[in-house]
Amino acid sequence: MMKKSISASKASLVLFLCQMISALDVPLDSKLLEELSQPPTITQQSPKDYIVDPRENIVIQCEAKGKPPPSFSWTRNGTHFDIDKDAQVTMKPNSGTLVINIMNGGKAEAYEGVYQCTARNERGAAISNNIVIRPSRSPLWTKEKLEPNQVREGDSLVLHCRPPVGLPPPIIFWMDNAFQRLPQSERVSQGLNGDLYFSNVQPEDTREDYICYARFNHTQTIQQKQPISVKVFSMDSLNDTIAANLSDTDIYGAKPVTERQPILLTPTGSTSTKVELRGNVLLLECIAAGLPTPVIRWIKEGGELPANRTFFENFKKTLKIIDVSEADSGNYKCIARNILGSAHHVISVTVKAAPYWITAPRNLVLSPGEDGTLICRANGNPKPNISWLANGVPIAIAPEDPSRKVDGDTIIFSHVQERSSAVYQCNASNEYGYLLANAFVNVLAEPPRILTPANKLYQVIADSPALLDCAYFGSPKPEIEWFKGVKGSILRGDEYVFHDNGTLEIPVAQKDSTGTYTCVARNELGKIQNEVRLEVKDPTMIIKQPEYKVIQRYGQVSFECIIKHDFTLLPTVIWLKDNDELPDDERFLVGKDNLTIMNVTDKDDGTYTCIVNTTLDSVSASAVLTVVARPNPPFDLELTGQLERSVELSWIPGDENNSPITNFVIEYEDGLHEPGVWHYQTEVPGTQTTVQLKLSPYVNYSFRVIAVNEIGRSQPSEPSEQYLTKSANPDENPSNVQGIGSEPDNLVITWESLKGFQSNGPGLQYKVSWRQKDVDDEWTSVIVANVSKYIVSGTPTFVPYEIKVQALNDLGYAPEPSEVIGHSGEDLPMVAPGNVQVHVINSTLAKVHWDPVPLKTVRGHLQGYKVYYWKVQSLSRRSRRHVEKKILTFRGNKTFGMLPGLEPYSSYKLNVRVVNGKGEGPASPDKVFKTPEGVPSSPSFLKITNPTLDSLTLEWGSPTHPNGVLTSYILKFQPINNTHELGPLVEIRIPANESSLILKNLNYSTRYKFYFNAQTSVGSGSQITEEAVTIMDEGKMAMASRQVDIATQGWFIGLMCAVALLILILLIVCFIRRNKGGKYPVKEKEDAHADPEIQPMKEDDGTFGEYSDAEDHKPLKKGSRTPSDRTVKKEDSDDSLVDYGEGVNGQFNEDGSFIGQYSGKKEKEPAEGNESSEAPSPVNAMNSFV
Repeated sequence: MMKKSISASKASLVLFLCQMISALDVPLDSKLLEELSQPPTITQQSPKDYIVDPRENIVIQCEAKGKPPPSFSWTRNGTHFDIDKDAQVTMKPNSGTLVINIMNGGKAEAYEGVYQCTARNERGAAISNNIVIRPSRSPLWTKEKLEPNQVREGDSLVLHCRPPVGLPPPIIFWMDNAFQRLPQSERVSQGLNGDLYFSNVQPEDTREDYICYARFNHTQTIQQKQPISVKVFSMDSLNDTIAANLSDTDIYGAKPVTERQPILLTPTGSTSTKVELRGNVLLLECIAAGLPTPVIRWIKEGGELPANRTFFENFKKTLKIIDVSEADSGNYKCIARNILGSAHHVISVTVKAAPYWITAPRNLVLSPGEDGTLICRANGNPKPNISWLANGVPIAIAPEDPSRKVDGDTIIFSHVQERSSAVYQCNASNEYGYLLANAFVNVLAEPPRILTPANKLYQVIADSPALLDCAYFGSPKPEIEWFKGVKGSILRGDEYVFHDNGTLEIPVAQKDSTGTYTCVARNELGKIQNEVRLEVKDPTMIIKQPEYKVIQRYGQVSFECIIKHDFTLLPTVIWLKDNDELPDDERFLVGKDNLTIMNVTDKDDGTYTCIVNTTLDSVSASAVLTVVARPNPPFDLELTGQLERSVELSWIPGDENNSPITNFVIEYEDGLHEPGVWHYQTEVPGTQTTVQLKLSPYVNYSFRVIAVNEIGRSQPSEPSEQYLTKSANPDENPSNVQGIGSEPDNLVITWESLKGFQSNGPGLQYKVSWRQKDVDDEWTSVIVANVSKYIVSGTPTFVPYEIKVQALNDLGYAPEPSEVIGHSGEDLPMVAPGNVQVHVINSTLAKVHWDPVPLKTVRGHLQGYKVYYWKVQSLSRRSRRHVEKKILTFRGNKTFGMLPGLEPYSSYKLNVRVVNGKGEGPASPDKVFKTPEGVPSSPSFLKITNPTLDSLTLEWGSPTHPNGVLTSYILKFQPINNTHELGPLVEIRIPANESSLILKNLNYSTRYKFYFNAQTSVGSGSQITEEAVTIMDEGKMAMASRQVDIATQGWFIGLMCAVALLILILLIVCFIRRNKGGKYPVKEKEDAHADPEIQPMKEDDGTFGEYSDAEDHKPLKKGSRTPSDRTVKKEDSDDSLVDYGEGVNGQFNEDGSFIGQYSGKKEKEPAEGNESSEAPSPVNAMNSFV
């Protein structure tokens, strides 16, 4: 049911129309409310007990509404109050509110009394509560003579306030002459009655300005009591006074201050009673005297103090229970206790209750002939009396109504008529108060009305409930029916829910629920209908939700929020951080479907929510952003448990910045030896914050700690305090002691010096000792300063020595060092290897053997043998060239090695030398050996010239590397037809001394492919290929010349352009395929019809290979792609050694297999032959068109 806002003038009418209990409801429709007749109802009135300010006008409120508008009258003290006869009293227009003019001469006291308002129209009368008007009073204090209070130290004292009786009662507080509140405590406090209680007085309580103030809130005045003087006598001053002025101690005595057990100052006696009303605040008080000051405790006998409603005030001297009920009745005991004993008081609490509603009467709207009831039920303690009034008159003397029957707290109505309309009052009262309620009976006869606007549009999301309103009114209550469409059948079934207020509910609306719905309302006085429309929309969804992100500080992060929605709805996207608006910061960039945060800081950590709103639905998705960073440095480093060789270090970790600390790194600084330099000491797991550190003597330690997490290392902590350890003998000797001669007649002893903290004390030196090994000599020793080298001169060449180096300082020596073996200086080897033999394995590989030299002649550490070898000349050419020696090194005491990468059919020399740490020995005599022939390289070029109708001229260059004596050339060729198929293969053997050939008897205008290679006695070398075309028949060319010159025709030019474009596209495709390793059609045909006799052989293993995809071997389509000079140049392919050695040297395994690397570079021979050019023929020009 659609709710409409209504004006304030109709608010009260709305209230009572909402309280009907019959089957007839009056909807909250302003237009309807203005048309219906209604009995009056009181909407606003002054409180029952109305205390007014006597200086201001008195306003007694009474507002009521009804149809027709009600008239108002008043009674005062039970009799009619004629306001027209009192010039000081006026009634507000269209209202029952009275205004009594006090400010223009009236007196508030003259208008004290009980007032009651009556609002009346033709359908009944409503009455207000009895409003008791009383002006507030703030009387002055009565004058009294106040005697000074003289009190002995430790005694109790009560300063009485006794404020004047005001209306309402004043608020009491104690202050001094400077208007400062007097301090209160467990010892001094103010009671509920306003008196000031001292459990025991102290000398500091002496003063003459204890002033009690009373504040009257209604009149906003404060009354002041005369100051009270208090003088506290200490025991010393009291004894002096007694001695001077008194002859006995009857009043004060002369005893010292004595402690006293508690006694209660208030309440007095052992028991008392208290009555409180239900719903009020219960205040119980106990104040005790005693020395020391007693402590108060509260208990409830036979039960517990109510939880959540119990409070202690005034230093636990006041027990406060709010919102009391009958269950809070019982005995409450306060106990005052100090070290000498206790005192207690029991307060018996009884909770009474003014009347309160169980069921207040509710308004009835009935149709003629209907039945109804008014029920008035109230409770209280004691139980209240229920009485009824009709239109403000006791029902016993009210006009009779045959449809009405009173039965105690219920009025029963049967078969009512329009004249039965009236306002009934229920009064529930007991000795503590009363309740008065108005409830009307309104009998109406109205035809049906539909209040929902016509053609109202409802929009809902699919799969959600749809509620279609049909707000109605009629008397008798109309029946409601729903239809879909203009001529649809009545709606029934489980898929619909029909509410009593006329609303049709479709629990799960689907797309097919869209349409027009008709609501029909009918009763015996008429019928009416209304149409509404329903549209069902697709739901809004977040199809890409923001995801959990972990980002480092100062990074950039983005959250996605991609949505899908009904195209007729306009969504709005809102981003929240921690359920609040995004910070007003330019770093936050909100895009169409994302949120980006630049330069992320720790404050950006939190939950980010994307909320998508439309007019019909709302969806949201959240993700957490965790900002991580390197941890903050540890702090508060502390050294404890200092010992000579250890100390305990502890620290407090810094913030881990959302990434757990994995470990702590401890570093130290030696302020004595290396100030400012920090060294690694140790590291511990991230859960550990203390570590026991091992220390060295004679070090001035400072420590710092670095925290480590997955992001990185923190800044170092502040250094700890310094700790200087005591000096001691060195714990260790120098490391890496070596003895190596730099000259044949010396021994250089070196070692790694101890670091500063390893010295363990001042005066670090080294004792260096040596003696020749295997000779019965004494140790020779020398003490040197803090250096790392000592040279022994005059030693034999390459002799072993025993060496040791011992550390010492001012406190003594380190432990005895271990001995190492060193050697005096080396000299060059004396003899060359003998019996050098060479075994040629093939045209490119040879094996060399030699005899080892005697170890004594090496005069040093044997490192291996070096083989020097070089090419003297090629046997196929007598010309000499620059000699470049190559070197292979063979480690250790080897006696053979392999020489790879030799050139076939060549003469070589070699020699062998032994190598030690000083250098190489003399070379062995040169050994000469020759390599056998091998297969040649491909011819250096192949050039095809002078094409005719039936012949082609071939020219070629000899192989760059013949690798032997050439015996012949092999030429193979075959035709290629227009479909790129290969024809029969023809082979020709050509003498080795030829360099050109004319091929005759060829077919005219035919493409040929040629394969050309050289041979030695060993076999054929690699081949070179080329393609060429014979020229066209001249007769056919002449006939073509007599034809129309179509080249000048426009259609021909266009055709040629299209063909050129097509060919260009094909060339691009072929180029791409070739780069990807593809094969062209001719090659595929060749592969398909492979002839072993014509396949090229791989040079390395003799197996058959494929045609190369290189530029030189591409097939020609539509003319030769061969350069005009028909020259094919092949890259130089000098034989070269495989890289076999260590740097510039090489080596072999024990079995002679080569694992080294030769040094030097092979010289390259220039390619033979000169490129020539040929003027293109007409055929060439045509074939080169594309």
